[in-house]
Amino acid sequence: MNPAAENVSRQKKIARTSIISILANIALASFKALVGFSSASISIILDAVNNLSDALSSIITIIGIKLSAKKPDKKHPYGHGRIEYISASVISAIVLYAGITALKESIEKIIHPQKPSYTNAAIVILAAAIVVKILLGFYVKAVGKKVKSKALEASGDDARNDALLSTSVLASVLAMKFFGVSLEAYVGVLLSIFIIKSAVDMLGDTLNDILGARVPREIAIAVKETICKMPGVYGAYDLFLNDYGPNRLQGSVHVEVDDTLTAREIDELSNKIALAVYKETRVILTAVGIYSRNTSDPVAVEAKEKVIAILEGRKDVLQMHGFYLDKEKKIIKFDVVISFESKDREAECASILQEVMAAFPGYSVKVNLDVDMSD
Repeated sequence: MNPAAENVSRQKKIARTSIISILANIALASFKALVGFSSASISIILDAVNNLSDALSSIITIIGIKLSAKKPDKKHPYGHGRIEYISASVISAIVLYAGITALKESIEKIIHPQKPSYTNAAIVILAAAIVVKILLGFYVKAVGKKVKSKALEASGDDARNDALLSTSVLASVLAMKFFGVSLEAYVGVLLSIFIIKSAVDMLGDTLNDILGARVPREIAIAVKETICKMPGVYGAYDLFLNDYGPNRLQGSVHVEVDDTLTAREIDELSNKIALAVYKETRVILTAVGIYSRNTSDPVAVEAKEKVIAILEGRKDVLQMHGFYLDKEKKIIKFDVVISFESKDREAECASILQEVMAAFPGYSVKVNLDVDMSD
């Protein structure tokens, strides 16, 4: 299946799943609202409101996927895929608002308590709603993972959280009916805190996607493994990817090759790498940079081993690559990746430079401080 057809199929799956979620949540909200108002139960009413917010979230998901499918234009040459992340953050904000509202109402009920009364029908409806929410949550989450939709995954997590919250509501109903103990306002507080925490976590995840999070480990490894399988490639480094929406990763990488390759051979290799990576991972490499590797100079090999020995004693140094020595021009150059855990990455790099310069008097040493962008 070509990428365009895959994208259309993905949109249909997200829309279909969201519609199922909307219908289920509207039905649940309606039944719970009837039970809540007839029994004067704040916890059940809040549970109904939460279901309505879930339905609204699914509507926003559908709108987001439709907008994100717009073709690239002059203002947005990379497409509109990130709209999905924005829609996921809007969903998180709605859930957060619902949680804060629920907390306010529950505290008021603690201050001014009311004794609700429940029928057997109310208990049956709440129990059935829990089962529906559990099944809906697993279904939506599974589809979200399959099609890589953050909005659907967030909705699926929220549905399963709702099932737990509804269980606590049912427990308070049973406690009131059989023991005469009113716990619903306190359950409402716990429910509210749970909703707020869930919303904050979801919002944090989507903001990371918008800001530009680290390349997912499994993708970085898959891309580098694909590259390193290519004949004539001795390593893949500096993988830099931009996320322009689900299934829209684009970026660049550096590969280490022999210094004897011609421009034509490098061009052919770059094209093969880009094609293989896209075929295996659906990642688009817009640029493939080159690190030249000393092929037969024993002086260069010895110098590289000496530099590696210098770096081995530094715990914050994660990697050294791109090493090259030019005897005629008396130049040594390499890149060093220093952990973000280092107290001062720039100072560490400067210290490395001084130590290498001392080890190779007469040479001009160039050390490039690289970023730990991917695994």
